[in-house]
Amino acid sequence: METNFEQLLDKLSANLKGIATTETVLGEEFTLGEFSCRPVIKVGLGFGGGTGEGDDDRHRFKGKGKGVGAGGGVGVTPVGFLVTKSGEISFISSDNKKGLQTVLEKAPDLIEKVMDLKQKKEGAQGKEEKEEKKPKA
Repeated sequence: METNFEQLLDKLSANLKGIATTETVLGEEFTLGEFSCRPVIKVGLGFGGGTGEGDDDRHRFKGKGKGVGAGGGVGVTPVGFLVTKSGEISFISSDNKKGLQTVLEKAPDLIEKVMDLKQKKEGAQGKEEKEEKKPKA
């Protein structure tokens, strides 16, 4: 049986390339409440192969030998999500190392909300104090 090593690698390569399509890297869109989400995936491909032949007169199985082999693999890792709401697009990373970065990006909004709540609370307290100081008729 004669095996063409180049044909074997070409076939393996074509099969692996078929896996790494745009639909694989950008997953199927889904809806979560008001948000449209699309997963983003990192795909890694690898393959290799080898051939060999030789004579061996030193062992009990004497004669000529030939061999051909090839193998491949695919690695898929989630990266994050593209999220849209009201025409705005944002990326949410699923990488735990970037969690602090996400918190820091959200910090200005959080601080603004806390300050608004504090001002509303102070405004309500000031109003109560003014009413307490008014002379009662």
